[in-house]
Amino acid sequence: MTIPRKIKILIVDDSVIFRSQIQLALKDAPGLEIVGTAPNGRSAIERMKELEVDVCILDIEMPVLDGLETLKEMHRLNLRTRAIMFSSLTVSGAEKTLEALRLGAVDFVPKPRAEDGTIDSPAQRIRDVLVPRIFSIFPEAVCPIPRRTQLPSKLAWDRFVPEVLVIASSTGGPNALIDFFSLLKAPLPYPVLVTQHMPPIFTASLAERIGGHSGKIALEAVHGEPLLPNRVYVAPGNYHLSIGGSRTSPLAVLDQNPPRNFVRPCADFLFESAASIFGRNTLGIVLTGMGRDGADGAAAIKAANGAVLVQDAQSCVVFGMPGAVTEEGNFDYAGPPSDLAHRTITLSSMRRTGNVA
Repeated sequence: MTIPRKIKILIVDDSVIFRSQIQLALKDAPGLEIVGTAPNGRSAIERMKELEVDVCILDIEMPVLDGLETLKEMHRLNLRTRAIMFSSLTVSGAEKTLEALRLGAVDFVPKPRAEDGTIDSPAQRIRDVLVPRIFSIFPEAVCPIPRRTQLPSKLAWDRFVPEVLVIASSTGGPNALIDFFSLLKAPLPYPVLVTQHMPPIFTASLAERIGGHSGKIALEAVHGEPLLPNRVYVAPGNYHLSIGGSRTSPLAVLDQNPPRNFVRPCADFLFESAASIFGRNTLGIVLTGMGRDGADGAAAIKAANGAVLVQDAQSCVVFGMPGAVTEEGNFDYAGPPSDLAHRTITLSSMRRTGNVA
């Protein structure tokens, strides 16, 4: 049995305190090796040229060369190092983080705050969120055995008429969502609901970006509001989003019930509620992300004879969520976000024209 090499980490932050806390968080994690630290992006670039670095933990606000400019330089130099952003939970931090993801960062983790009110040390909180993300980017370091994939279920596409679209995404999801919605400019005769695993504030910025790229009204969902056609409703950070009301008068439902699959919002609640109300007219999409959120929901949609599309492994940052769906065979089509958008447009056009016979 081949033992995978350790994942090599570079920590980049102008704060001595945060550099030390990240080092403390990662130093004893099996399978990880800290190969260096840097106080700014310019120094980090030089270290990446000299050392073999798999992942850099990259602050956004830094002197000399900030996080965004560092990502641009990494792209210009064709450096293979992957970047995980270390982001502040502010409106400005959210907007810059989404821009960092657009520039090539694969994920982000929020900086711990004193007002979070937990008894854990900052290092422990960093470890809890950062280590799983690192390993999700390099799954071969955890399990080098390929996953078994079932064949997709068979669906009579010419008879499928979507009345709602529900989407699940996590790691790599913001870029996948933008790729998807950028091609979805035509009016949709049904509402779209999105669960992206993000903290509060970040989801509002994500909704704004989706709206800007799709030309649709896209906002964080509000509890009890009617779900209207051609609008995009994003689950607010730290809230589950599901569908209530009836098939003809659906409503957004928000709650803070316990996390499921270790996340809140959880896509399974959204998918299951959609299947319960819209049945065979439910269209679900599972995009890139770590874990298995959406797998139970996809099973519920397929049990109701609805349709499920998944992002393919080749285009995913992390194949965890769509991989869990494909393992169980609860999908009808797999492809990159652009293909999923074209498939969605085709189905929507069929509904508008009534060409479903």
